Amino acid sequence: MTATDSRQAPGTAGTDGGARQLTTLRGWREFVTDRPAVPDLLPEPAWKLLDDDGRLAYDEARLAHHARLLTVATSTIQQVITEGRRLQYLNRHADAGRCGLILSGPARTGKTTCLAQLGKTIETMHHRRNPHAAGHIPVIYITAPPAATPRMIAVEFARFLGLPLTRRSNVTDVLEAVCGVCLDAERLPVTFAYAGINVERAGLLSGTRGEQIAGRFSMIRTGPFGRGQQWQALIAALEDSLRLHRHRDGTLVQLSSYLHSRSGGMIGSLLRLIRAAAIQAVLDGTEAITKATLESIPVDIASAGEHQPG
Repeated sequence: MTATDSRQAPGTAGTDGGARQLTTLRGWREFVTDRPAVPDLLPEPAWKLLDDDGRLAYDEARLAHHARLLTVATSTIQQVITEGRRLQYLNRHADAGRCGLILSGPARTGKTTCLAQLGKTIETMHHRRNPHAAGHIPVIYITAPPAATPRMIAVEFARFLGLPLTRRSNVTDVLEAVCGVCLDAERLPVTFAYAGINVERAGLLSGTRGEQIAGRFSMIRTGPFGRGQQWQALIAALEDSLRLHRHRDGTLVQLSSYLHSRSGGMIGSLLRLIRAAAIQAVLDGTEAITKATLESIPVDIASAGEHQPG
């Protein structure tokens, strides 16, 4: 399976605490196998008895946890995984005309997370079915700018695989190097999954080539959450993952309408806001997220320009 995201390469926390790049084989494998431990919240007496070194280590573990929080299995993530697995099985026995998947929607609607979780699921299941095939590469994850040339895309494939290239390498050289590892994708049961901002408006589906893509690919559109039950369930799941000593359970759920106004219903903006507020609560010692805490946290420029706090 090949997952392509038309953005800059996303980074996530590595095993050593630094950033890892999902667009390299090593970074991707770390992401697939990573199962971050959720720190336990110490009982009040034990917390107060921590010495300086113990408090520092304890707070650092909670700060790292809040910086990433958990990936909530939203209905969109579940839909993407289900459709991706279905297409993978269809393509496994197809001789030609293989199907693919496109995720399309505005920025901050969780497309990258959906694509990464799909790839993680596919790779995890592959290794469970083939426990002795450690050298297999069932998923390739790359990013590409909207106006990427064929050579730029080929170079991203080579970069993921760690293949050495020179500036003089033309697209044929790069493709031959990539295919030497992967073989020709047209001869393999590959499932392509793409994610981009409003893909249907970007020309990908126009012209003869676009008609062919439209005839083979299914599309899942992402968008902002409404103010209903799914939004509240998302906030409740995030709140349940907090590790703060003074936070009152249910506070964020009660502020769900306010959080919707601040984030515009965009999951990316919501995560940024709650993560930042949780980190602030540890840093300033308040150990709780309140509306005042959230008011002190600036949202991303897009949310700030489109929505005002209510």
